[in-house]
Amino acid sequence: MTRHPEIDVQIIGQDGNAFHVLGKVNRALKRAGLSDEERAEFMAEATSGDYDHLLATVMAWVEVW
Repeated sequence: MTRHPEIDVQIIGQDGNAFHVLGKVNRALKRAGLSDEERAEFMAEATSGDYDHLLATVMAWVEVW
């Protein structure tokens, strides 16, 4: 289940750099009106492991395409 299914982020076919992915998702979360605290929670969770963990976290938080 996606935490914020109303937020869509295109990461497929984009630069696979972790920082690029984090930036795209963080900007999408901000545009959707999430609080600084909730965005910080996402960033802490997403950066707490390897690249596969980052992608799994992104997919758990938002819809990706």
